[in-house]
Amino acid sequence: MHPASDSFTALRAQARRAGLLYLAVALIAPWGLVYAPNKLFVAGDPAATAAALAAGEWLLRLGIATELLHQTIEVFLVLALYRLLAPVREPWARLMAVLGLLPIPIAFLNTVSEFGVLLLLKDAALSAAFSGPQRDALLYLLMRLHGAGLSVASVFWGLWLLPLGALSIRSGFIPRWIGIGVIIAGLGYVLDVAIRVLAPTLSATLSSVVTPLQSLELLIILWLAVFGARKPSQGA
Repeated sequence: MHPASDSFTALRAQARRAGLLYLAVALIAPWGLVYAPNKLFVAGDPAATAAALAAGEWLLRLGIATELLHQTIEVFLVLALYRLLAPVREPWARLMAVLGLLPIPIAFLNTVSEFGVLLLLKDAALSAAFSGPQRDALLYLLMRLHGAGLSVASVFWGLWLLPLGALSIRSGFIPRWIGIGVIIAGLGYVLDVAIRVLAPTLSATLSSVVTPLQSLELLIILWLAVFGARKPSQGA
């Protein structure tokens, strides 16, 4: 691709808009997906989890809100990246868009388990139907189900990065090494889910390997948000 000056300026602006959407997702998502669950869920201890949820209702509500917000932004991000990369290779861009949009309804539906937690916490009649330990166990189960739902969505959070990385490599306006990093990040997401399903006892041990792989997704986020695009003549 060798765009004229005006065309390149438009391309770079389009890429930066996509990058800013991507950056917004990256900044908002960790609150609801990582921070809030880590503060509210105590592994192996339903009673402690129930106590944390009762004391941190505001944190749970904010976590739900950020999950809904970042998934809404994700819709516009996927569409922006499709428009940006479709001229590179449209079938790959279409695949990227499908895989990128698929986890969004999964993530939206997954918040139902957290709304269930709020119902148990706030609805006195519902809560009274269970003994204390039963209520604690149900709250614990709902939080576990929320985590399981995130694992399901993570399959597609990984898969969509594969065509995104391939398109980046082929584009000419995103460095090839960034595209390679994005593909590795996608494989990291898929590997993480595979470990959680097939070898859950190794999940904590291997997180030190998988997490750095997933963090390579930051390469394309920062590149698009800061630089947008580069002229193909600038090398690999």
